[in-house]
Amino acid sequence: MTNKIVVLVTCATAKEARKIARALVEQRLAACANILASPVQSVYRWKGTVESAKEFLLIIKTTKARFPKLKATVKRLHSYDVPEIIALPIAAGALDYLDWMSESVAR
Repeated sequence: MTNKIVVLVTCATAKEARKIARALVEQRLAACANILASPVQSVYRWKGTVESAKEFLLIIKTTKARFPKLKATVKRLHSYDVPEIIALPIAAGALDYLDWMSESVAR
């Protein structure tokens, strides 16, 4: 088990996704953020109604220790009242990549 995580965040626009990704990497809250270039189709329940929207998915690589500040930054920059911010553990990976992740978010 590692202390690394992948964080999923959906954004309303590609521009918003780029803004959040850049801020997270610049602030060393993420080692890398991938933006899916094509929108994903999301179906969800919001305020009692089933909704559908095209969104842009961020796949963010970071450490558990950086997650609280990452989450706060996403909430501050995001246009949604309740943005998706889901962290998934990285159980294993290439050691050199995992080391690079740690170095990239180190202060």
